[in-house]
Amino acid sequence: MIRIVDRRYDSKNKSTVNRGRFVRRFKGQIRKAVGDAIARRGITDIDNGEKVGIPAKDISEPQFQQGRGGRWHIVQPGNDRFDTGDEVDRPSGGAGGSEASADGESLDDFVFTLSREEFLDIFFDDLALPNLVKTQLSRIDEYKRVRAGYTQAGVPTNINVVRSLRGATGRRIAVGSPYRKDLRKAEEALAELEARGDGDSAQAAELRQAIARLLRKIERVPFIDTFDLRYNNRIRIPIPSTQAVMFCLMDVSGSMDEEKKQIAKRFFMLLYLFLTRTYEHIEVVFIRHHTEAVEVGEEEFFNSRESGGTVVSSALELMHSIILERYASSTWNIYGAQASDGDNWENDSPHCQELLDEKIIPLVQYYAYIEITSAEAQNLWREYEKVRGAHAGRFAMQRIAGLPDIYPVFRELFHKRLA
Repeated sequence: MIRIVDRRYDSKNKSTVNRGRFVRRFKGQIRKAVGDAIARRGITDIDNGEKVGIPAKDISEPQFQQGRGGRWHIVQPGNDRFDTGDEVDRPSGGAGGSEASADGESLDDFVFTLSREEFLDIFFDDLALPNLVKTQLSRIDEYKRVRAGYTQAGVPTNINVVRSLRGATGRRIAVGSPYRKDLRKAEEALAELEARGDGDSAQAAELRQAIARLLRKIERVPFIDTFDLRYNNRIRIPIPSTQAVMFCLMDVSGSMDEEKKQIAKRFFMLLYLFLTRTYEHIEVVFIRHHTEAVEVGEEEFFNSRESGGTVVSSALELMHSIILERYASSTWNIYGAQASDGDNWENDSPHCQELLDEKIIPLVQYYAYIEITSAEAQNLWREYEKVRGAHAGRFAMQRIAGLPDIYPVFRELFHKRLA
């Protein structure tokens, strides 16, 4: 008898394929659960995993079963209550407990945990920065080595044997060809003398000496020479890539209460996670503004408690000056995202429209504006509608009334667009 013992170690990821298939199948339900999670999370835990519950009815599958037909005779040992032909009532099932259903059938929801990577994959699926078409680089920091023909100098590890032997064979044929031609003539002449019986004549002896001399010359041609060696040549070329910069402008004036600031913070945190996860060469510029605008770091952008009046044009002017100073539009893909409640000085909103229309939009690939309010549109929104009408492909506007609106608005602003 043959016994086979499987001593292979169990893989830690042996269910990865089945899990990926499950996630793809129920992507719609999982995506909805991810959207609900974004709405109730804080900034610090926005990129963690998530427990997802799927109703049992959504995971049910149609299946075939063997029907119970025909006649059945069952003998129950120790039966002292029933006789043949007695009818037995069908027992009613139930889930038990206080949640038992009236019809006797119940199933708990299927709950599983999404990892951080799976959570972000679902959230960022089908998202991309639009119009990312410029590929010229102002900074190149990655190279790759590619084959570029052959060279006569190099290190032994780069010798191309086939190419070297091919060159050696050609050289031997070229150098030895005159000698072989003379050798054939001498051998033919000697064969004629021997055929006539003059193999011992002085002429035959001279031919034999000539043949020996030609053979020595042919043998002295080296099999391979340093001149024949060929080396694989490799050169370094820059790896084509794309770089982009995203400007995040957030209104922190007194009209932006804590709830609105939380919505803006979550929107920008999602945008920041999206950019750093999707693109390798990406820079993010954070700008806070009230009556004055200032460029800050990520920590201060999300946590500073500074407040004041509202002059939106200060942020746009700062953005424009930073672009001219650090980011040439010919080599950078420039993007902007602005979050505000729309409350602005009446005479400043037309100036904002002018800045966007004449200075900023011509330099950027895409600019997104979100207005965080459930009230009627403010004067800033009405001015920005003029910009949207003039630059429909580069300027987008959306309104957010509450936390549940963040996810659909974010996807609407940054979904993949057909070329």
